[in-house]
Amino acid sequence: MAELIRLPKMGLTMEEGTIVEWFVEEGGEVKSGERFFEVATDKISNEIEAEVDGTLLKILVAQDCDALVQAPIAIVGAEGEDISALMAEAGTAPAATPAEEAVETSEAPAAAAATSTRAPGEYVLASPAAKKMAKDKGIDLSMVAGTGPDGRVVEKDVAAAGSVKASAMAKVVAGELGVNIASIQKDGRIMKEDVQKYYRNTRIEDLAEPADQAEKMSRMRKVVAKRMSESWNTAPAVTYDISIDMTKLIAMKKELKPFAKITYTDLIVKILSRVLLKHKALNCSISGNDIIYRNYVNMGVAVATDTGLLVPVVKYSNIKSLGDISAEIKDLAEKGRTNQLEADALSGGTFTVSNMGMYEVESFSPIINQPETAILGICGIKNTPVVNDAMEIEIKPLMKLCLTADHRVVDGAVAAIFLKDLKEHLENPAVLLI
Repeated sequence: MAELIRLPKMGLTMEEGTIVEWFVEEGGEVKSGERFFEVATDKISNEIEAEVDGTLLKILVAQDCDALVQAPIAIVGAEGEDISALMAEAGTAPAATPAEEAVETSEAPAAAAATSTRAPGEYVLASPAAKKMAKDKGIDLSMVAGTGPDGRVVEKDVAAAGSVKASAMAKVVAGELGVNIASIQKDGRIMKEDVQKYYRNTRIEDLAEPADQAEKMSRMRKVVAKRMSESWNTAPAVTYDISIDMTKLIAMKKELKPFAKITYTDLIVKILSRVLLKHKALNCSISGNDIIYRNYVNMGVAVATDTGLLVPVVKYSNIKSLGDISAEIKDLAEKGRTNQLEADALSGGTFTVSNMGMYEVESFSPIINQPETAILGICGIKNTPVVNDAMEIEIKPLMKLCLTADHRVVDGAVAAIFLKDLKEHLENPAVLLI
């Protein structure tokens, strides 16, 4: 017998989800325990297994579309089975789209405002008693919010308005701005400034003209989001920071300038590739219950593009010269920005670096690029006062490195020893000549 498949609730705070992918096409066979569809929330993305056997007769919520929790998203049953009743049931309460909800939300305050304020002198629907009281008290009915049927002003509304203590100027300004002065809550006499402040606060949304624009994620953005979520949920990651004195590395870069346009990333990748070979836990990966150690380094270098983050890989960087590494990084980065990278250039990484120094970032916690066990964040160089061994203050160019490591493999002491070793090499780059 056919049945409706509903969007599952994956957490206490989940209210809706996005169908990322259907693993079975309409008319295809559904098997209990096998992958059925993938659903994403603002926090996680999960592949959902089928709980019934049958044929996927109808997909009610297409890929990349949203649905509320427990809303019907598909119909599964026997091939050729009549599903008209279930289709009707699924269509009785369609979920509002985010855009529709936004429109309804923005229209509600506008409607409320329209019934509570009017232009001075405008015709007002009011009871005879309310009109008489307003005349006796000298109250402009157009400035009174009606609480009766269809916004009708009744006697108690006029009484409330008449009990307001306000200065003459406040009443004039309220009339000019169309403010119902009785709506202003204040202990004591209402002044002109109170009316103006109330007007600004109640009209701020109209003045701001807020607008939300929904834009579908690109496929690359979805892949990045999925992989980052998987990494975050897979690895118990810890970030370790250390400051590097860049004095000698800066000098080396200047000395090399007449011969090659070497960047700090190039220099760090070269030195890092060498150091990693001595710290195998930082250059390995986990496969099931196995730890895969390596005697080589494939260095991933994060590259920002207009459509998302790419991590092209410099293969066997541990045996390449500084010049070769520099040329390859530039070539991979350019191909990445122009969408010319081949799939092989994005695979096989054993360690990743992410340089945010050009944006003057001082510290961050990079997310591990699975299945690697660590990633190094490179920050900006900042002139910093430092107390030397002679207890004198010096200004030194310091750069912070932020290592995020998978605690399943990399213990705190292991990460600290690695960073100390890397620091010594970076602060004495002449070691490259050995």
